[in-house]
Amino acid sequence: MATQNTVSKDFISTGIPGLDHVLGGGLTKERLYLLEGDPGAGKTTMALQFLIEGARRGEKVLYVTLAENEVELRAVAESHGFSMEGVTIHEVIPEEGLLDPAEQYTALHPSEVELGETNNLIIDMIEKLRPSRVVLDSLSELQLLSGNALRYRRHVLGLKQYFARRSCTALLLDDKSAQHADLQVRSIAHSVISLQHFESEYGAERRVVRILKYRGIAYRRGPHDYNIITGGIVVYPKIVAAESRELAERRQIKSGLEAFDNLLGGGIEEGSSTLISGPPGTGKSSLATQFVKAMTDRGESASIFLFEESLNTLLNRNKGIGLDLCEPFESGLLKVHQIDPAEMSPGEFAHAVCHSANNGAKVIVIDSLNGYLNAMPDARFLSTHLHEILTYLGQRGVVTFLVGVQQGMVGNMSTGVDVSYMADNVLIVRYFESRGTVEKAISVFKKRGSAHETALRRFSISKHGIEVGAVLNNFQGVLTGVPTTINSLHDIPLQEKTS
Repeated sequence: MATQNTVSKDFISTGIPGLDHVLGGGLTKERLYLLEGDPGAGKTTMALQFLIEGARRGEKVLYVTLAENEVELRAVAESHGFSMEGVTIHEVIPEEGLLDPAEQYTALHPSEVELGETNNLIIDMIEKLRPSRVVLDSLSELQLLSGNALRYRRHVLGLKQYFARRSCTALLLDDKSAQHADLQVRSIAHSVISLQHFESEYGAERRVVRILKYRGIAYRRGPHDYNIITGGIVVYPKIVAAESRELAERRQIKSGLEAFDNLLGGGIEEGSSTLISGPPGTGKSSLATQFVKAMTDRGESASIFLFEESLNTLLNRNKGIGLDLCEPFESGLLKVHQIDPAEMSPGEFAHAVCHSANNGAKVIVIDSLNGYLNAMPDARFLSTHLHEILTYLGQRGVVTFLVGVQQGMVGNMSTGVDVSYMADNVLIVRYFESRGTVEKAISVFKKRGSAHETALRRFSISKHGIEVGAVLNNFQGVLTGVPTTINSLHDIPLQEKTS
């Protein structure tokens, strides 16, 4: 008889991208694990990935099914493109003969006979194959066959000891379809992995995985988004920026426009985040792509995440103002990601942004913040998610631009959420009326990295590009949208002179 593994951190991989990271390294060998979730949560897919990873490593693996038959399981595998080579499927399913009325009459309760028969079929196959990984699907059937909670708990305890003495890592699936919710197996299992999915009023539902317990392991707590795609389950671990803090000197990044750089006090510092805020049509996205163009011209990578605009519109719009992004896009220096807020979870989006930084992007644009807000199932979590993303990017020296669309055109305006306190730099672009025409003004309201101009300057975009013009020193109240003309110092109210 083999001796059970005594090393708590002797891990094996689950074969599920992102899940090993959440588990703090993987699954401890030769322990019993509970994977629970409602029907449709992805338990079968996750279990198949777990076994396929073992088979890939040359291990003997076994899938014991008490509900689905082998044809159904192989169909699931085929839909994901999985190779089932090396995976043994053992059916322990009632035969058609049980439908015969003559078979329904017995002196004993069915559970007294069927549980023992089921147990023998499982053990016989394990003794024959000697697998190192076993999946038992599902516990709901065993619970119903057991008849009562005491018998069910003792049966699962017996299976736990049996698997451990035969050096098996066992994954037990529970679809929580039994009549009464039961916590017996949670207390027995070495770790409990819970899959949950929440319905959305529009778009795809949100799926999260939680590790409810894991004895002796420092796992990542809280909910982590996951998705079921063609190819299996992918888990997106929650970002914890504090795990990768680093100190480094940051250089200034130039925009390629001297007047704009002067307004910014020389440029934008590496590792900083910049909020460009203003009403629709003022040129916020163009300001951000000006930096993207400048960086790609220097041979450095950039990424743009679009929520509203299409790739075609982005390329054509910028080409029309002298910012040709087609060349860096075609060469691979510029990556453009079109995000459907109804189909992507916050965790998946954060993973995509941070993955771009890890792949070398030096400038990342999120256009727009309002689209990101719509991607969130609950707006109160936006600040937390965004703070972690910005901190993570900042620690890697990435220049981040957030485009914030304000509601309204002139006067008092607001955004759906205030993140100005979070950004290192804040640029404001506004419309104002002047002599019967609508003009634009730009100003830097906040900059942490260096000193900057506090003046309001004219701002315009034409086919020749972006132009930051003269200081609007002959106007008062530009930010209200309807300024007054100032001809001399005497026209300024006394209160404002002294301030």
